[in-house]
Amino acid sequence: MDSGQDKDAVKDGKVEKGRLSQLCRPTGIFGGLSGKLLILTVVFISMAEVLIFVPSVANMRLRWLQDRLNTAAAAAIVIDGLQPAELPRALQKETLMATGTRAIVLRKDGTSRLLATAEMPAAVDEKYDLSDVSQLTAIKDALDTLLFGGNRIIRVFGPVGGDANTGIEVVLKDTRLRNAMLAYSTSVFFVSILISLFTATLIFFAINRMMIRPIRRLTDSMQAYSDDPEDPGRILVPDRGGDELAVAGRHLASMQSQLQKTLKQQKNLAALGLAVSKINHDMRNILSAAQLMSDRLVDVDDPMVKRFAPKLLRTIDRAVGYTTEVLSFGQTSESAPRRRKIRIFELIEEVRDILAIDPDSGIEFIVQLSPDLEVDADSEQLFRVIHNLCRNAYQALIAFGEAEPDSVRRITVSAHRIGSVVSITVDDTGPGMPQKARENLFTAFRGSARSGGTGLGLAIARELVLAHGGTIALVEKPAAGTQFRIEIPDRPVSLDDYRSRSLQEN
Repeated sequence: MDSGQDKDAVKDGKVEKGRLSQLCRPTGIFGGLSGKLLILTVVFISMAEVLIFVPSVANMRLRWLQDRLNTAAAAAIVIDGLQPAELPRALQKETLMATGTRAIVLRKDGTSRLLATAEMPAAVDEKYDLSDVSQLTAIKDALDTLLFGGNRIIRVFGPVGGDANTGIEVVLKDTRLRNAMLAYSTSVFFVSILISLFTATLIFFAINRMMIRPIRRLTDSMQAYSDDPEDPGRILVPDRGGDELAVAGRHLASMQSQLQKTLKQQKNLAALGLAVSKINHDMRNILSAAQLMSDRLVDVDDPMVKRFAPKLLRTIDRAVGYTTEVLSFGQTSESAPRRRKIRIFELIEEVRDILAIDPDSGIEFIVQLSPDLEVDADSEQLFRVIHNLCRNAYQALIAFGEAEPDSVRRITVSAHRIGSVVSITVDDTGPGMPQKARENLFTAFRGSARSGGTGLGLAIARELVLAHGGTIALVEKPAAGTQFRIEIPDRPVSLDDYRSRSLQEN
């Protein structure tokens, strides 16, 4: 990439980072958490005020009607005291205007007496008894008056004082009642709005102080840390409080510190790995040259040379194999398997030849499978898998033979097909894997079963088998030894390929 392309890449990176910052930033006060909390507080308080308002306006309506009955009752007592004289017509009108009614009726000792009337209506729209009114009935009547009242003639009656035998009844128009209820509702509405705003403002500042600011501080620290995670100054300095946000801040600071150490270690390991790969590459070339020269020692007719030459060759072979495995494992990923039908028998025979087991070593290499058995796999990768397992078994049996010279040492490779899956088993009669190697099985540099081993062979074998969609596992066996089982499934066949193959076979 040239300098112009580098500048464009940096420019694009800045643009993307700026765009990400814009996306992560709240859009205005009402787009942030505090603004949403303010709106929700107003809404919830208004809903609570509505629940309070409905019974309140119902009680206000009952009090208003009760006041009219009390006023009419006071006038009725005066008028009733004038008996048997009848109240003049003009005085009746003044009394009705003062009480806001159209008729006043006194109920006493089971009789009713019309005390004052003016333009008595022909019909009454609604009747209300205030002697015993439930809360639900009062709410229903209040909503009915608010929604549909204003021009109706109503009849209201109730007891006078505590005397159940004496009652007062009035007839009036509900226009003034509805206007009073609307005025009361308007007052309650504005008071509710003021209470909601005042309460929401207090909650807003309190929550903003206790929650929003600490949360914004955490998010700003995350953003700053993500921009440059290697800068120690980007690590959050947590608060000393004991609430959840302070605890979260301490956890975040601890996580950032650990991540910074991990990144530093990974960076050092990456640099070290690159250096080791370069050294390993050159070392492999040197060992290959030493291997070629050591091969000539076999032809030297010297007893001392003939005694030490095989050990020297095996040592160089192991060193070359080690360097090759390190370079292979250092790659980011193995190449995708190029699968085809291959005969396992021929592949295992090639593994036997590469191992070059000395007949005088007392180690048997047994192959138990049909020569016609085929597996759908990459021949090179499958060879590496089986070779790694067989070489580990061979090295374990060599060490076991030195400790137990009279032991039976055998490597058995078997395979069979079960449906669309081919199962391959590599079994040896060695001492078995130690517990530490079992706990770190298939882990590079930790899963070796022998002293000085790297564990790369099993790690590479597992990666290659998984690339085929198969499995590899250590099989528990009652006798001593180690047994690995590999299962590799065939590739799925498409319906078109299956039909064309069936037609060709028929």
